[in-house]
Amino acid sequence: MEWAYTVAGLVVGFIVGVTGMGGGALMTPLLILLFNISPAMAIGTDLLFAAITKAGGVWVHGRRGHVEWKIVGLLAAGSLPAAALTVFWLDYYSGGYGGDTKKLLTVSLGIALLLTAPAVLFKNQLLRLAQSRLNLQRFVHWRTLATVLAGVVVGALVTLSSVGAGVLGTVILFFLYPHMAAVRIVGTEIAHAVPLTAVAGLGHLHLGNVDFMLLSALLIGSLPGIYIGSHLSGKIPEKVLRPILGTVLLLFGAKFAFS
Repeated sequence: MEWAYTVAGLVVGFIVGVTGMGGGALMTPLLILLFNISPAMAIGTDLLFAAITKAGGVWVHGRRGHVEWKIVGLLAAGSLPAAALTVFWLDYYSGGYGGDTKKLLTVSLGIALLLTAPAVLFKNQLLRLAQSRLNLQRFVHWRTLATVLAGVVVGALVTLSSVGAGVLGTVILFFLYPHMAAVRIVGTEIAHAVPLTAVAGLGHLHLGNVDFMLLSALLIGSLPGIYIGSHLSGKIPEKVLRPILGTVLLLFGAKFAFS
């Protein structure tokens, strides 16, 4: 079975390399639907998987000066406590107090995917909207607080679903900081995603929701997949892959949220 996990990691890594998005949003549903892994184990394992695979991106973007560390700090001020509190709540919720943890995590995953799918499908339109049609100057004094609150929402959602640190985090930054260069938004989002997924993943590890054999198999496939995909990204039209990816995420989201 390990080879099948490695193939899944290779495919998801390739898609991430080509499009720059879709890692957690694809990996967790595939683990649940194709390999019948429990939602808790799939989410916990994928969180550590994301932390490891994105760590190299932080190093690259940081060296190139593409990270706004002040914004990373504001997001983390909201997301890291939110992630820790969500883990604590999950531990309480599943500790014999009548909570249906599987349903909670499945529905949370569905909601996260339903939020992510439009962001994937309409990313370019949302970017143009943020940059040209919205006048956010009157809210500039509230932007610091809004960034921290956005971190709280993303932190809780990522901990419950492993989805949202990438695509949703990027879209939120587009709207909060519409005049920031796209490459800096991406670098800042990745720099925030690593500590967030690490804290959430370690929390799930504490709850017993991480399979290290599965994690190793996924990494063996995903790392070369990301490398190959990143080198072919200019040769494979994103306008073809993005609608397919967004539609798949929409279908996954509907299944998890409403089944």
